[in-house]
Amino acid sequence: MPGRTIGWLLGMAAIVAGAAACGGSADAGGGKVRLSLVAYSTPQAAYEEIIKEYRKTPEGKKVTFTKSFAASGEQSRAVASGLKADIVALSLEPDMTRLVDGGFVAPDWNTGPEKGMVTDSVVVLATRKGNPKNVRTWDDLTRPGVEVITPNPFTSGGARWNVMAAYGAKANKGADKATGTAYLHTLFKNVPVQDSSARKSLQTFSGGKGDVLLAYENEAIFAQQSKQPLDYTVPDSTLLIENPVAVTKNSANPEEARAFLKFLYGKKAQEIFVKNGYRPVTDGVPGAEKFPRPSGLFTIADLGGWKKVTSEFFNPKGGIMAEVEKSIGVSVEG
Repeated sequence: MPGRTIGWLLGMAAIVAGAAACGGSADAGGGKVRLSLVAYSTPQAAYEEIIKEYRKTPEGKKVTFTKSFAASGEQSRAVASGLKADIVALSLEPDMTRLVDGGFVAPDWNTGPEKGMVTDSVVVLATRKGNPKNVRTWDDLTRPGVEVITPNPFTSGGARWNVMAAYGAKANKGADKATGTAYLHTLFKNVPVQDSSARKSLQTFSGGKGDVLLAYENEAIFAQQSKQPLDYTVPDSTLLIENPVAVTKNSANPEEARAFLKFLYGKKAQEIFVKNGYRPVTDGVPGAEKFPRPSGLFTIADLGGWKKVTSEFFNPKGGIMAEVEKSIGVSVEG
């Protein structure tokens, strides 16, 4: 749709402008290096704190940062269209794959011990304080009169995690495709608005819209830490969220970018992620024990992997979610 295309172009221009405005500038006379971090919206607070800690280290003293935060899909497309980035931190693997295919990220970005993933989380059901509508299961989301808030899966990585969590839970990890697909059609009839990112959906919910927010566990924890009147339930069957990070191939300062990437996997940065509600990807991080492990936890690999899932569910021309959106009058054309 032309209006949406124009909106995306304006949004990308805003991202570029935001990246230029954020963070410190390079000090050419002082031997400082400026790194550009392009990330999805949700972990902004964590990255702000991590950067402050990194700049206290010997490796980080000479480094300043520009920072850009927006929906994962928007960020991936922006980098592919020329937005400068030294480090990209995205919501889900397909957004990184776009950059690999475009020659912006090396194909071996995910060969390390953590497979390129810097944080984990799970999909949860967030409700108003006290859970007034007693929403505890996936079936409760499709009851008449229950409004569910989730972002648009054609712009938001968080939305895709939500969709696949709901589908996998109802489809017995993909074994019953018909039941899972029918559930998505019913679920999205209860979705009154689809924002462009997970953080915007949280803002919508915090503003009073909706009864339930499909969210990352860390988003629900962030909201509680921000004193928002919110409770959340971790369903017995839910999806493990895995968030990728990589250094770009065209980084002007690859050595410094790799040093920061290494810091992200260290104890200090992982502790900060935990404090912000993320599950760590390395062992021995204090606070990791507080996270419940759902009995029916599954991964995207259990559903066939992102390549298969993206083709089947998120192809704007005939994918399952394209049909779901079409049935409720939401456009997926950009």
